Amino acid sequence: MSDVDVVVFGSINEDVTVHLARMPEAGETVGGRTLRTGCGGKGANQAVAAARLGARTAMVGSVGTDPAGQRQLDALHDAGVDTTGVRLVGAATGTALVLVDDDGENRIVVVPGANELPPTEGDLVRDAAVLICQLEVPVPVVAAMAAAASGFFALNAAPAMAVPSALLARCDLLVMNETERDTLGAVAPSGYTAVTLGAAGALLLRDGREIARAAAPRVEVVDTIGAGDAFVAALAIALARGWDPRTALEAACLVGADAVQHPGARPWLHPLEHYRPSSD
Repeated sequence: MSDVDVVVFGSINEDVTVHLARMPEAGETVGGRTLRTGCGGKGANQAVAAARLGARTAMVGSVGTDPAGQRQLDALHDAGVDTTGVRLVGAATGTALVLVDDDGENRIVVVPGANELPPTEGDLVRDAAVLICQLEVPVPVVAAMAAAASGFFALNAAPAMAVPSALLARCDLLVMNETERDTLGAVAPSGYTAVTLGAAGALLLRDGREIARAAAPRVEVVDTIGAGDAFVAALAIALARGWDPRTALEAACLVGADAVQHPGARPWLHPLEHYRPSSD
């Protein structure tokens, strides 16, 4: 496969980010240092990452007719993402309230808004070489999209929640962090399962058996928001392109390490080949 056409179905959010020295304890008020409004949503973040990694990418999702919705559409377009599959609906654009501390760790509260009224875009999903989904949109719609897709299907099982067995069975790639793995308690029965381990890197299983493990490079962490989304996009594209699984996992970890060195949910990235280990 010389190139991969990626469609991402998922959430599109306006991010309201507060930077602070440390996270508040329960019932405690702490002072914030800066407040920034930007672009987010796991779906949109993964679409932008895929586009910046060099894939021809389209987004399927929903935004409101409010100014936030237009800002999100403009940002996707400016990143090179096709937005013809994004629907305008009569609800507020999704919003994420994000706290980021001096260690680069984050806590996020998401108000889904328009993301609860997803489109039913048929042709884009059916014809996509790669479909990437997450769980910030209704799970039944994710399942319907997965069933309609004919290409490689990747599911980022985030946020943590139960997933129907039929949806798991459709996964060519299932990506989780350790918390999500504990909640889901399952693997892709006939595909790849990747588990991200934070600073320890990631591991990859096939049919429930570990086949690769990659360390995370030691870098200065600026912001972890969006790093997991960049990892998902990179791993899905690399595996769909037929890269050796270990090479794909190592490259995805390098992408994630690059992402944490930049602020915001949509860090600047090189084309995917830049991250391919030279030993491959």
